[in-house]
Amino acid sequence: MVISAHPPNTSLHEQDFYAWTQQQSELLRAGKLSEADILSIAEKIEDMGRHQKRELESRLKVLFMHLLKWHYQPGYRGNSWRYGIEEQRAELRDHLSDNPSLKNKLPEAIERGYKYAIMGAAKETGFPKSTFPESCPWSFEQAIDDEFFPD
Repeated sequence: MVISAHPPNTSLHEQDFYAWTQQQSELLRAGKLSEADILSIAEKIEDMGRHQKRELESRLKVLFMHLLKWHYQPGYRGNSWRYGIEEQRAELRDHLSDNPSLKNKLPEAIERGYKYAIMGAAKETGFPKSTFPESCPWSFEQAIDDEFFPD
């Protein structure tokens, strides 16, 4: 009796994603496009792009949340908060350096990131969401400026 590593009637893509990626990359490198799963490859490439955009939004959210807490809770300021702000700024600069076309998405990413930052800041500070401005009070340039700390 032969035992298959993959149940019948299921694709390798569904059963072992890593093996599928290796198989597809080999087919592409060999120029065997007719054997490659082009539609799924295209979907995965689009997914990777969305992931990069979401990472931008996520880093902005964390940075804005730290800046809000820094501004609204001056008594709690400390090195860990300063480090958190500095780290997000550096990560944002690196992410945009690696993905320069994302700069075109900054207005939308700032809006989404700030919306979630308000939720996080309200949860962590205990302040009502209405405490914080509805739209981001800082420009992107201010937010990533290493010298800027809202007072």
